[in-house]
Amino acid sequence: MSAPPEVLRVVWGWIEKAEHDLKNAEHTLTLKEDCPFDTVCFHAQQCAEKYLKALLALHGIDFPKSHDLTELHALLPVQVRSPIPSSDLAELNPYAIETRYPGDWQPQNRQDAVQAVKLSKRIRDAAHRQLPMSALQASKKD
Repeated sequence: MSAPPEVLRVVWGWIEKAEHDLKNAEHTLTLKEDCPFDTVCFHAQQCAEKYLKALLALHGIDFPKSHDLTELHALLPVQVRSPIPSSDLAELNPYAIETRYPGDWQPQNRQDAVQAVKLSKRIRDAAHRQLPMSALQASKKD
């Protein structure tokens, strides 16, 4: 799929921010016993969210200001949606809120954080297969 340069710039912006979230999640996970696992889970969720928004922007689909991965995913055209496992999105979804605010939430542990990064990478890989090479190459120039 080819897209106009102005659309590719928007898509690239989402990809760049998604990659920064993934980098933060992976780096934070290297901390030993002092690792804030909630932060890792949050950034993993944000990575997935921003890749979904990159795909939506590419297809010219307006999206709400939402962190709900399943809601954003449902807005995608069926051919784009199918390679992204909805179960992965559902597993990451709670981390948009539960990791940022105090509440009666189950605390995250290392296993949760490792799984969250794994899921975000799987969503990222699925998105990469749907994104034009020009958008992905632009994101590597930083």
